[in-house]
Amino acid sequence: MSRSRSTGILIVIVAFAIAAGFFVYPYTKIFGVGVFPLGVGEKFSPWRLGLDLVGGSHLIYEVDMSRVSDSDRDAVMNGLRDVVERRVDLFGVAEPQVRTAFQGGSHRIIVELAGVELGEAVREIGATPVLDFREAGEVEIDGETVIDFVHTELTGRYVRGAQLTFDPNTNQPAISIEFDSEGAIIFERLTEKNMGLPLAIFLDDQSISVPVVQEKISGGKAQITGRFTVAEARQLVERFNAGALPAPINLVSQTSVGATLGSVSLEQAIFAGLIGTIAIIIFMLLYYRYLGIFSALALIIYMVLTLAVFKGISMTMTLAGIAGFILSIGMAIDANILVFERTKEEIKRGLSRPSAVEEGFKRAWSSIRDSNITTMLGAVILYYFSSGFVQGFALALFVGVLMSMFSAITVTKSFLRVFIK
Repeated sequence: MSRSRSTGILIVIVAFAIAAGFFVYPYTKIFGVGVFPLGVGEKFSPWRLGLDLVGGSHLIYEVDMSRVSDSDRDAVMNGLRDVVERRVDLFGVAEPQVRTAFQGGSHRIIVELAGVELGEAVREIGATPVLDFREAGEVEIDGETVIDFVHTELTGRYVRGAQLTFDPNTNQPAISIEFDSEGAIIFERLTEKNMGLPLAIFLDDQSISVPVVQEKISGGKAQITGRFTVAEARQLVERFNAGALPAPINLVSQTSVGATLGSVSLEQAIFAGLIGTIAIIIFMLLYYRYLGIFSALALIIYMVLTLAVFKGISMTMTLAGIAGFILSIGMAIDANILVFERTKEEIKRGLSRPSAVEEGFKRAWSSIRDSNITTMLGAVILYYFSSGFVQGFALALFVGVLMSMFSAITVTKSFLRVFIK
């Protein structure tokens, strides 16, 4: 590759790194000096930090699936997750993380509420959802008669389950509900009484569907039709099953991290990362001299670009994630060391410096490729077979190592091609 083309590539990389630096730094001022006019920087999305850095609550709920059939378990878990998310939203928690997991033979719902300590409210968040049917009735409020929904005796305890079906006439998605024998009698009586009227379905005192009764329904089976998309119908089925099927939720673990402790942890992590980076740069400068200058510049660009990727994918940074990123810094330098050693060997063989650089990269590439691919493979396995903070470590390590390959192949190589004589 010609030197002019390498110069052009290097200019583009440096420009991207400068832009990434502004993106990574989330404020309008640096050391009191304005960076963005008119507060533009304040509109950038802030970093998403885990509860171990900003404080908050980590909750684990165990779901009793002993009385739920295997075929219904996924729908029940998805419905319960949806219910928990809606309950958390009522407390005004910003960007809560609610996910399901299967660990140690048990079904669990894991809730991470960064920046919030809810105390006893966590038990209310994890309470078993309540499903009930309500009929339209007249209620007098402030001297005026209004239509309101009133409770009936039909509740989720009489519902055997719900399924996603398709109307044979229109091929539109629908929800099929089945009641037990006692519920079938109650439902028949309600539909006979409310023909032509709405019969609302509530989950946790929130309306999830208000179908209109078309006819008296006997036999304990009913179908809700409407202008649903498949996704909307599936979500409704999951909510039905979450409130109907016997799957109690129990809080089995609660960890609270104070905001002060989280702030201290963040400061210590950043300080450790800076000290480690400075130590690496000093070592490279002392041992490789002018080559160390290129590795230091490439390392700084690598760090900025990698942090920009983390923020661009809205990755939640935790202490474990920061540890994975710092470990990837060592991987980035390791690639430079392999290249430099190979380059020095080629110079000793009598090659010119430009030729030695090209040959050094060619001979070092197989080692860099194999070591990085095995590390990324380990990170993928760790991510998919773990949970929580370990996943954050694995994701940060994977992205960091991937970016380190780019740094070694493109950034360091461009520096050497442009400045080595």
